[in-house]
Amino acid sequence: MCLAVPGKITEIYEEAGLRMGKVDYAGVVNTVCLEYVPGIRVGQYTVVHAGFALSIINEEEARKSIEAWHEVIAAAAGATGSHRDQLETIERLRRQVAKDDEIS
Repeated sequence: MCLAVPGKITEIYEEAGLRMGKVDYAGVVNTVCLEYVPGIRVGQYTVVHAGFALSIINEEEARKSIEAWHEVIAAAAGATGSHRDQLETIERLRRQVAKDDEIS
């Protein structure tokens, strides 16, 4: 299942001739290929599918998406198993974006 949760670029580097990066989903960091978004910079948000960053989204779009996921979390408070893990990751991401807003 692809949840299309926005993640924040924390690092950009080259590996084996490809532009790669680290994306932080509220503490869960994944390595992704950035070849499809050549203009992305550290601190911007992206949506990733199958290990590829597909688009750059602005902070407001990321915030709205995370807020929508927060509503899903509230509605699914009784979820169990892997769904619960996914929902907890989304909640951590929402808190991280809120924290980033306080800092800036």
